[in-house]
Amino acid sequence: MLPAQHKLTSPAEFRRTIKGGRRAGTRTVVVHYRNNKSQDLSHDIAASGPRFGLVVSKAVGNAVVRHRTSRRLRHVCMSLFDALPPTADIVIRALPASAAASSEQLAKDIRKALRKWDI
Repeated sequence: MLPAQHKLTSPAEFRRTIKGGRRAGTRTVVVHYRNNKSQDLSHDIAASGPRFGLVVSKAVGNAVVRHRTSRRLRHVCMSLFDALPPTADIVIRALPASAAASSEQLAKDIRKALRKWDI
């Protein structure tokens, strides 16, 4: 489970990251990235570290498959804490292919998407 300070919680935070950030897609996920460094946000957000939001729709599969995919994605997100700037907001949207992907494949695809922005 992701610690509370590393979660995007409100629809407005998801919307701001998706609409105002950059996007990169792979076979299993679409990664939306926004760096809040240039924004005038509270010190608490900048000090809390990178924040993640997950979108796993019914297109991925039934509830069991979606929850398994979410757990795998959360585990990958936890491994990225040190590699990302503390002001980063990231939304990861799982594609249907993510249901059959291993944790290693999901991690590889997310890192590939982040490398497009030299992160």
